[in-house]
Amino acid sequence: MYLEATLTPPVKETIRTSGADAVLRSFIAEEVDLIFGYPGGAIMPVYDALYHYQEQVRHVLTRHEQGAIHAAQGYARVTGKVGVVMATSGPGATNLITGIADAMIDSTPLVCITGQVGSHLLGTDAFQEIDIISISMPATKWNFQVTKAEQLPEALSRAFYIARSGRPGPVLIDITKDAQFEMFDFAYRKCKQIRSYTPVPTLNLRQVEEAADLINSAKKPLVVFGQGVILGNAEKEFRQMIEKAGLPAASTLLGLSALPSDHPLYVGMLGMHGNYAPNVLTNECDVLIAIGMRFDDRVTGDLSRYAKQAKVVHFDIDPAEINKNVEADVAVLGDCKESLQALIPLVYERSHQGWLEEFEALKGIEQAKVIEQDLRPTSGPISMGEVIHQVNLQTEGNAVLVTDVGQHQMVASRYTQFKQSKSNITSGGLGTMGFCLPAALGAKLGAPEREVIAVIGDGGFQMTIQELGAIFQTKAAVKIIILNNSFLGMVRQWQQLFFDKRYSSTEMENPDFVAIAHGYGIKGKSIPEREDLKTAVMEMLSHNGSYLLEVHVGKEDNVFPMVPTGASVSDIRLE
Repeated sequence: MYLEATLTPPVKETIRTSGADAVLRSFIAEEVDLIFGYPGGAIMPVYDALYHYQEQVRHVLTRHEQGAIHAAQGYARVTGKVGVVMATSGPGATNLITGIADAMIDSTPLVCITGQVGSHLLGTDAFQEIDIISISMPATKWNFQVTKAEQLPEALSRAFYIARSGRPGPVLIDITKDAQFEMFDFAYRKCKQIRSYTPVPTLNLRQVEEAADLINSAKKPLVVFGQGVILGNAEKEFRQMIEKAGLPAASTLLGLSALPSDHPLYVGMLGMHGNYAPNVLTNECDVLIAIGMRFDDRVTGDLSRYAKQAKVVHFDIDPAEINKNVEADVAVLGDCKESLQALIPLVYERSHQGWLEEFEALKGIEQAKVIEQDLRPTSGPISMGEVIHQVNLQTEGNAVLVTDVGQHQMVASRYTQFKQSKSNITSGGLGTMGFCLPAALGAKLGAPEREVIAVIGDGGFQMTIQELGAIFQTKAAVKIIILNNSFLGMVRQWQQLFFDKRYSSTEMENPDFVAIAHGYGIKGKSIPEREDLKTAVMEMLSHNGSYLLEVHVGKEDNVFPMVPTGASVSDIRLE
């Protein structure tokens, strides 16, 4: 049934209980304090058991299962804990799939519990029956169907261990209804090890030495770092390493906030809409040091022209990422924190001032051609950049930024100032519109002491707009900014640049968002004019509770710089 596992001694003595009750007892043993979900027939016994544990475990009723799983993602990303979500069988389970896939590609630890029809009905096309195990298999680290109550403790202990260990990811446990009702002798033992599953490769010190040799010999080194630094809780070690060796460092989208935005060695964001300097100079560095990032296509552009002049050093926890897209001259497999701790004593104290000045020179070009008009326009409609700039000024870089997908995502990611880690929550690899609003709810519930600002486009907002109901019910003080350009902005930008302005199915006739917010008991305001922006942002941030601020921005504003699809990163366009 299982791969062989090592388990801790039982948390308590064996007790006689139901499978449904065992699920809640297992959650408590794993220190779960918050669950997102949506009840239904096949998961009802678990929800009935939950009734008796409301003081130990809080459940948040979202308005859609996709909202539940995105909220669990937001919670996991801001806390570093495992997010937990529950749904019923059939459409309840399939509605989780987008979030599961999103969590898989963005390495977010989740445990998803789905109800299933009774085991005697499996394979009969019963009401709300679907083979969620087969459907979810490509998008989970592990999944398992429980048909007997006695399987539950071990299945759940494995689920939490697999979800949080190594490179994190989602796990799904499907539980038949009869297994939820079944009585059995329950004892919970936490999983410590699974045979044939090696979540963290053993660090090879020889590889670390080889990496140090390349770094020490470099004249023009460049560090590219991703979310692996955050997931490995290696922010301190990362900072120590780059400071000692004097290495310029550029972030991927998900790596943002691992290093403070104002750090003197931070040279900007990589990628299709990243900063000019790190993209151009990727093709001029002599040693490229990748740390906790996977060389996805948005970062590399045309692989045949990506950093061909450079020696590549790749630090990663996942062996599957090594040589997948970019060949590494030296690969260091292992936990990021451990690898960097071993590397720090081996790198020389250096200063690459001349090389850093090249970044500064290119930054100056981007500042003059793009950034200044984005952040401080003096005429025309409000720009997306000046909204983010105003938020920066008033939050001083301490807020958690949650974004959806599109133009607003790129602008907010480019211009938000980050001072602490785990402050940037977005859908990276899958690019899921509708992610932001429920993820912001999860983030606020996970970090209630922090200001959580959701920046959303008018398109993505309407994909999960119903989660205003969950925000209303939980009283979560999420601050929502809709950058409304009455278009599916990123698609429209591509249509303008590459399809001769044929705006096919991208223009949107939008409802009164403020009135909708009021219907959910959420205060709101809409502003069309620049002179109202500062006061409106101030009012939003000072309001005690959730708030929706709609800002009407330029309809045909574009996001630059931009690396066109199929181009080299050094061919990045400024206009």
